[in-house]
Amino acid sequence: MASVLIAVTGVDYWTLADGTKHPCGYWPEELATPHRVFKEAGLGITIATPGGARPTDDKAGYTPEMNGGSAQAGQAIADYIASIDAELGSVGVLEDVDSADFDLLFVPGGHGPMEDLAISKGFGKLVREFADAGKPVAAVCHGPAALLPAVAPDETWLFAGYELTAFSNVEEAQVGYADKALWLLEDRLKAQGGLYSKSAEPWAELVVVDRNLYTGQNPASSEPLARRLVAELAG
Repeated sequence: MASVLIAVTGVDYWTLADGTKHPCGYWPEELATPHRVFKEAGLGITIATPGGARPTDDKAGYTPEMNGGSAQAGQAIADYIASIDAELGSVGVLEDVDSADFDLLFVPGGHGPMEDLAISKGFGKLVREFADAGKPVAAVCHGPAALLPAVAPDETWLFAGYELTAFSNVEEAQVGYADKALWLLEDRLKAQGGLYSKSAEPWAELVVVDRNLYTGQNPASSEPLARRLVAELAG
């Protein structure tokens, strides 16, 4: 049975440019939907966070405003997160993970990864281990921030020259944080040498694959990205 490591942020805040801490964590849809797809495909699933901290869901992810105006859609996500509460209460310690035990690395988004995973040299080393072994490395929305600390032997960014996507500046502006952030993910990925692309319309799904790097732009991209990964493992 193929196995997936879901690396989730361990923080419940994101530090803004003015020093204030915005309450957040992981984005619920981006954990719930891939988890469901992976489970239905029969993959073994391990959730791990830095220090083994219980991950915090960003409550904004359940609101109708963030689910196409649908309270029902937000409730469905909340119900799924509740259904895996035991897993979320006993997550693994990311620093103790052995990449050899897994076939796939997946990072959900939310602003949290921009706070902890994006600056974790230890996590960068883990990402490189997966990449060097030819295993899929995947991230969605703000999750690609977790790819930033992965470096090649010459200390250049591991994914420089790769085609990829992530939450766009336009989308960040539309949720009200583009002018409050210390840095924007789209800008940072481009500055590091990533060949960034985005959907023609904000919030439309987009999955970009280059070699063994799989990225999704936004919450709507969570399911198509997960299904693409399942197909790759099956193939």
